[in-house]
Amino acid sequence: MDLFKDVVIDTNFFMIPFQLNVDVINELEKTLPSYRLTTTNFIIDELVGLSKNKKNKNRINAKLALKIANSPKIFKKNISLEDDESVDNALIRISQVLATNDKELRIKARKKGITVIYLRQKRYLSIDGHV
Repeated sequence: MDLFKDVVIDTNFFMIPFQLNVDVINELEKTLPSYRLTTTNFIIDELVGLSKNKKNKNRINAKLALKIANSPKIFKKNISLEDDESVDNALIRISQVLATNDKELRIKARKKGITVIYLRQKRYLSIDGHV
């Protein structure tokens, strides 16, 4: 059992600093100082894929997001996707607190009792649930 309470960070949350100019990592650290900012190898893999996609306009943002995800501020968990499991379903399986801006994922997570942190009005972190 982990000694830390984790905030699991989704791919799109790592992209916010470069899309909306909000330092969400710093804001998470201030808002939840007793939590460990965490991501998984499958989120890192997703960012790597986005950073290599020549047709994707977010390629540069993904490369920058990858630097944040790989920084010492973020704890990495080596968790694999189960057979035919989507990234969203894996995030729901492993999270108690999830940082995401994906509206459908937020709804699914809340239905499962997972606390969700998201960016509101393109400026403020909002927490839906108990921390």
